[in-house]
Amino acid sequence: MKKIITSIAMLSIICGVFTGCTNNKSNNSNVSGEKEKTNVRVSSNKKGNKKGILVVSFGTSYGDTRKVTLDAIQEKIANNFKEYIVKRAYTSSIIRKKLKNRDNIIVDSPEEALNRMKEEGFNEVIIQPLHIIPGEEYNELKESVEKFQKNNSFDKLVVGRPLLYRSEDYKKAIEALKYQLPKLDEGQAVVLMGHGTAHPANSSYALFQYILEEEGMNNVYVGTVEGYPTINNVIRRLKKDNIKEATLMPFMVVAGDHANEDMAGDENDSWKMVLKSEGFKVNTYIHGLGENEGIRKIYVQHVKDCINDNPFMKDK
Repeated sequence: MKKIITSIAMLSIICGVFTGCTNNKSNNSNVSGEKEKTNVRVSSNKKGNKKGILVVSFGTSYGDTRKVTLDAIQEKIANNFKEYIVKRAYTSSIIRKKLKNRDNIIVDSPEEALNRMKEEGFNEVIIQPLHIIPGEEYNELKESVEKFQKNNSFDKLVVGRPLLYRSEDYKKAIEALKYQLPKLDEGQAVVLMGHGTAHPANSSYALFQYILEEEGMNNVYVGTVEGYPTINNVIRRLKKDNIKEATLMPFMVVAGDHANEDMAGDENDSWKMVLKSEGFKVNTYIHGLGENEGIRKIYVQHVKDCINDNPFMKDK
């Protein structure tokens, strides 16, 4: 009888010890209710059944355009892939710092986001960039992702293609663009402002112009802020084609600094003012491509291609 009592007592002590350890761990590791929820979710996915989509963009400090472009695209992706947890990352350290200091909004860099997702137990991650062309930023993103791929940090880690990559992508972007173009009469045109780059991918803008013309859209012209063609190149073409009135549009996902200042600003060197000084009547359309439903659908399709293991739409 003594042995039985002793065994029961010992069992009670052991149970008490383990119960106490569990409670202490919970109290020490969870500062807030939100953290507690996160920890519970992570622990239940340690075996690798957690799928995520990381939406990567340059970012913007303009709150209004962010909501209707970057946030709207992210929401569109989330609604189409409900079995995935959708997160975001900004490549611009300047934008991230500004948002943190000014608005107390914390956004991870792509590398920070991937490290966080690794810690949270994700085993499958689709990265969808919101870049327009496969330029320097896109290549830098792929290089940083390669580190995680080499370390086998995830069972599946795929980077999708930007808006313009294969020739079919250009045609789809042009179809989407048609819905935001104004009705153009003789002597009227639309001038698209692309970002431009010193990277060889700057040639994407020339290809886009070529396909625009192939699609019969001869009154739409493409220029860049930091590449070629410049606004002066565009002006020469406008004059040659007897254009008298131009509507300026950003060929960028968000309508940020470039759209508001370089394109539509009141400084003498903005595209609006330069065109006016050359005798053109000028209208401005200050809306990023992210507001275009057709463009959002293209990014959704690019995510789907990644999920189907064909991110670059190569012939299987």
